Amino acid sequence: MADSATAAHWAEQRERGSFLGIKLTAIAVRVLGRRAVTPVIWLIVLYFFVTGRAARRNVAEYQARLAAWSGRGDLFPRSRAVFAQYRAFGECMLDRFDVWRGKLRLSSVDMDDPDGVRDALLAGGRGQILVCTHLGNLDVCRAMAEVGEGVALNVLMHLPNAAHFNRLLGESGDKRLRLMHVGDLDTAAMLELSQRLERGEWIAIAGDRVPVHGGRAIDTDFLGAPAPFPQGPWLMAAMLRCPVNLVCCLKHGGRYRIHLRRFDDAAGWERTRREATIRSAVARYAAWLADHCLAAPLQWFNFHPYWHDTKEASHAR
Repeated sequence: MADSATAAHWAEQRERGSFLGIKLTAIAVRVLGRRAVTPVIWLIVLYFFVTGRAARRNVAEYQARLAAWSGRGDLFPRSRAVFAQYRAFGECMLDRFDVWRGKLRLSSVDMDDPDGVRDALLAGGRGQILVCTHLGNLDVCRAMAEVGEGVALNVLMHLPNAAHFNRLLGESGDKRLRLMHVGDLDTAAMLELSQRLERGEWIAIAGDRVPVHGGRAIDTDFLGAPAPFPQGPWLMAAMLRCPVNLVCCLKHGGRYRIHLRRFDDAAGWERTRREATIRSAVARYAAWLADHCLAAPLQWFNFHPYWHDTKEASHAR
């Protein structure tokens, strides 16, 4: 989570916390167990809640927009609604440490996969793209690596220090997951990704974070107001000409459920209509994301200003 007096781009804001802190917490969970570390996590969550005025405001705006867009006034607690979302984030962090320790296994995860995406993952052949989101548990990628029973997963993130997290994942025993910084996707990187697809590896990339420094974005309706979404996942799909799937992992009734949907096959996209096709893909993805926000309203873990009018208001303060 990050906070700022102005609406700086999310990727330019200093993260509140450190890799070392995450590593020490992961070690504490491994040695002492989840129950012993839980009070510490709640204290950390409370600290971020108390000191993060801008982040609290951004969460409150999201909750108001979701309630208004859905027409449901019963989505959030009448009091302490914003803090409830912080608590959900803390619980997600605890679950993340369980994943890193190998305690959250496939047997404890439900599957919602009406289109047979998992079957395609297990069948082998050329790899595909998974477009994910910051809704729910981001470590769904590790669950997908386990579902794939050995299928390598390349996770593209806005993460300059990806090497550090690669090391942490390696120390936890996960050898099938590779993190790549999105900013490194030059021609050589795209060629490497194409080769990885040919070897049967899959690619995961978030579809709800706008890239920094001139990255292409498209404005589309999200919860009743225009918001920028990145073109990157869809441009990548168009260049690699492979099937695209949507994935998120939400917690329902104390259990996680992986939601998988077949989205489109970019091999059939016409080059002459690429711009219109990508614009349509972004709008469809935003609609899918809104529906899943409604299914798990407290699990949207975005603490940055998201809509255009929010960013303009933040700059004006």
